[in-house]
Amino acid sequence: MSAAHTGTYTPVFVGERKKQLDDLLTRYPTKLAALLPALWIVQDATGWVSEDGMVEVAHALDVTPAYVKGVVTFYTMYHQHPVGRHFIQVCTTSPCQICGAEEVRDAFLKATGCEELGVTSSDGKYTVIEVECLGACGFSTPVMINEQFIESVTPAKVPEILAGLK
Repeated sequence: MSAAHTGTYTPVFVGERKKQLDDLLTRYPTKLAALLPALWIVQDATGWVSEDGMVEVAHALDVTPAYVKGVVTFYTMYHQHPVGRHFIQVCTTSPCQICGAEEVRDAFLKATGCEELGVTSSDGKYTVIEVECLGACGFSTPVMINEQFIESVTPAKVPEILAGLK
């Protein structure tokens, strides 16, 4: 059940975020052109883009909620459900697979307590997923944690990486 059905959804585009959206709209030739950054505002505010968030963006940009959902479901950078405070993306494309990406992925799953891809740890700190490519094939295995890019990750480096997260 979405938050709108439970009456708990809090609009994002109010106050400072409304000003942020209005400013954003002045930098694009059409409202539709601001769709991706508008979704970022919602995700930054709430941690993910809910169905209700998609509807709010659709209304703000004069497009259909279905159009917004199509964009959100196409791009892997938008979270369609709540995720942990540290969103860990492990590249598992072919070059990284050859260099041990599966072992890196498994080390993150074990060390975070997530146990399965896409599942948030019981303490709410971590969510680990696989991604097809982080665009750094020369630095296998790359990992992205929130907005931080980390090159040449090995299973042995995972505890140190996690210890450095705040």
